[in-house]
Amino acid sequence: MMKEYADFYFRKAKAENYPARSVYKLKEIDARHRLLKAGMHVLDLGAAPGSWSLYAAERVGGKGLVLACDLQATDTVFPPQVQFMQEDIFEPGQEFVACLRNLAPFDLVMSDMAPSTTGNRITDHARSVALVEQAYETACLYSRKGSNFIAKIFMGGDMGEVLASIRKSYASVKTFKPKSSRAESKEIFIVCQNFKLNTANGESES
Repeated sequence: MMKEYADFYFRKAKAENYPARSVYKLKEIDARHRLLKAGMHVLDLGAAPGSWSLYAAERVGGKGLVLACDLQATDTVFPPQVQFMQEDIFEPGQEFVACLRNLAPFDLVMSDMAPSTTGNRITDHARSVALVEQAYETACLYSRKGSNFIAKIFMGGDMGEVLASIRKSYASVKTFKPKSSRAESKEIFIVCQNFKLNTANGESES
C-alpha cells in the first residue's frame, strides 16, 4: 500500500514536470494558509532539486521573484523570476549575502531543509532543529513586517521550545502535516504568519 502511495505522488510530479514529489506538500500548505501571491519576493532555503521554487514561481508570477539556495546543485531549468545559488546558509558567501540584502525584504521565507539522517531519532531531530533555527534566524534578518515563514522539522522533544521561540516573532504559529507526507515520516511543517518584528533593530513593533 505504501509503495502505491509513494508511486502516486512520484508519477504525478513527473507528469506535471516537477523534479520531486515534495511540491505537493507546499501546494497543500499554500491551499490551507494562502501564503503565496502574485508579485511576492520569496526566499527558498534547501531548494534543490527545485520543486518548491518552481511552484512559488508560478504563484508569484513574472512580477515576483524567488531566491533559491541549497548545498547541492540542481539541473532544473527555472523561469526568469527564479535565481538559484549553491550556498550554505550556515556559512553564506559574500555574493549570497549581497543578493539577500539586495532582494530583501522577503514576503515569504520557506525551508524544506532536512539533515542527513542517521537513523537515530534523537540525533536526527537535533540536526533538524538546528536547520529550523538557522532558517528562522535568516527569516528574521531579511523579512518584512507582516511576512510569513514555513519550515520543515522532524518531530521530537525540542518541538515545544522551538515553537515558543518562533512565537515571539510571528502572530500565528501552527503545525501542519500534509496528506502528501508519508504516514511514517516524522516530518511536520511549522507555518508562521504575520511577522511582528522590525528587522532593522530587532525590536517589537506591536
